[in-house]
Amino acid sequence: MRSIFAIYVLSYVLVGCGNPSAQNGSPSSATGSPQIVNVVPVESQKLDTTLSLPAQVTPYEVVDVYPKVTGFLEMINVDRGSRVHAGDLIIGLSAPELVAQRAQSEAALQSAEAQLNVAQAKFASDHGTYLHLAAAAKTPGVVANNDLLIAEQTAAADSAHVEAASKNVQAARDALRGVTQLESYLEIRAPFDGIVTLRNLHPGALVGPASGQAGSQPIVQIENLSRLRVVVPVPEAYVAGVQEKQEVRFSVPAYPGRTFHAPIARISHDINQNTRTMQVELDFHNGDAQVTPGTFASVEWPIQRAYRTLFVPAAAITTDLQRTFVIRVHEGKAEWVDVKTGVTMNGKTEVFGDLQPGEIVIRNATDSIRAGTSVEAHGK
Repeated sequence: MRSIFAIYVLSYVLVGCGNPSAQNGSPSSATGSPQIVNVVPVESQKLDTTLSLPAQVTPYEVVDVYPKVTGFLEMINVDRGSRVHAGDLIIGLSAPELVAQRAQSEAALQSAEAQLNVAQAKFASDHGTYLHLAAAAKTPGVVANNDLLIAEQTAAADSAHVEAASKNVQAARDALRGVTQLESYLEIRAPFDGIVTLRNLHPGALVGPASGQAGSQPIVQIENLSRLRVVVPVPEAYVAGVQEKQEVRFSVPAYPGRTFHAPIARISHDINQNTRTMQVELDFHNGDAQVTPGTFASVEWPIQRAYRTLFVPAAAITTDLQRTFVIRVHEGKAEWVDVKTGVTMNGKTEVFGDLQPGEIVIRNATDSIRAGTSVEAHGK
């Protein structure tokens, strides 16, 4: 009885070892009926779709207003939220030392002008004497040659003094002009139309380069809100085909369900090495100041290709954790074809690999359909 049982076990083991299908659990392609699968053709078309990208809304112009000279903050006409126009007087400073500098510069200019007048008068007198002697010297024996030479040299020296005095006057005028320019810095005016978004100091504060901690912060900050920049970091895979003046739509959280439009205005043409993105700016005219700078935006970024690429349904792409592939049906057999995926458009995904338009792939791919499996295609 034991001999019969041993023979039975040995026969079962031998049968199992000789059947590869029993070993790996996959269906045999040599025996049994083909597996029925639904298939679709690989399509070729030009990519033309949109992709949602995050963006940042920033002011078109923003400036921190610092004083150019040291002085006391005497007057400030604006506060946070104030609207200003270019050229409006917004801040007034006082600097008593500039009054003394002006008086000193005016006195120096008057002194230089007086010296110039003296030098010009002496030159006119000596030059006249020289001309008189030169005319008399035409008659032999009337004027000694040495007297004529001395008169000529004296006139030349006077001319040099006049030139030096003229330069002193010009230097004094430049110094006075410099003081006048410094005095003009005591009045700070708005550089452009905008809104005051920040105010740090109040009347009485000492401001300027030598004013300690107060000098390290701006008095006010002004932003131009009528025109905004929508800065879009575009991934490098989607930068192809970007064109200036192309209209783009975007939305912001403050206005759910509402879409804004803006053209592409500036393209950096440079990929950031850390983020692998390219900065692109939309130019948005925010006439009614609805959109607030600093907010995030969602941009419907256009993605287009000038050439045709291949598309399959998203379910036709599968993975076994080592490779991404589609399953092509060729002469009744399943073939795994490695692919790289691109953009999804209208429910179909762009694929790049050893495929041709019109070839048949399984619609719902799975790694349980092994390469070489006999299949019967339906639905093409």
